[in-house]
Amino acid sequence: MDSWQCRRCSYVYNPNVGDPDNDIAAGTDFEDLPRKWTCPECGAKINKFDPYEDDIESIEEEEE
Repeated sequence: MDSWQCRRCSYVYNPNVGDPDNDIAAGTDFEDLPRKWTCPECGAKINKFDPYEDDIESIEEEEE
C-alpha cells in the first residue's frame, strides 16, 4: 500500500492509518477511497494527490 501526498498542503494519506475522522478505515488503499473524499487538511480533491516517496526510502535507493 502506497501513501499519497496532497499537492496543495502536503498532507500525506497513509493507507495503514486511513482517515478515521472521515470514516475511512485503516487498510483502505488510496485507489479505493470514495470519489467524493477530500483532503482532511485543505479540502483538495483526490486528483490533487501524487504518490508519496518517503525521504528515507529515497535516501536508501540513492545509497544502493
